[in-house]
Amino acid sequence: MEHLVHSVIDFLNGMGLSPEAAVFIISMLPLLELRGGILAASFLHIAYIRGALICLIGNILPIPFILLFVTRIFDRLKKTKLLKPMVEKLESRAMSKSDTIQKYEFLGLMLFVGIPLPGTGAWTGALIASLMDIKLKKAVPAIFLGIAMALCIMSFIGYGIPYIIKLF
Repeated sequence: MEHLVHSVIDFLNGMGLSPEAAVFIISMLPLLELRGGILAASFLHIAYIRGALICLIGNILPIPFILLFVTRIFDRLKKTKLLKPMVEKLESRAMSKSDTIQKYEFLGLMLFVGIPLPGTGAWTGALIASLMDIKLKKAVPAIFLGIAMALCIMSFIGYGIPYIIKLF
């Protein structure tokens, strides 16, 4: 992930974006999300509180749109011959990771979003919640608490460990 984050930082800096704008965009991207955003903020020497707030906002911003519109968008895209296989593959991949969420519901969705492993995160969690028709009043708090959990874990990795290393 570190190499990917550096590549995206270089690309966005090449576009003339400020470090904060680059972190915000990284935090909005699927795959990288807040996890990549916190690492980018750390690499770019953005103060922790500022970086954390930028990452939180960037990661939260797409979630309501995914929860509210992704199934309708997918249904429309599946009506096209060209995009149907891609959408079905995305749905299949997301649902293949839904066992924990189905078993533990709220807690499962929160942990799925919060534990920074490949293929997990707010985007995939919101997609699964939408595909499983989990009610918004259950999905939104679970995803937001998962994002907060991911922020704590990634803050320690991105800011805490480098700080501890500097002490020695």
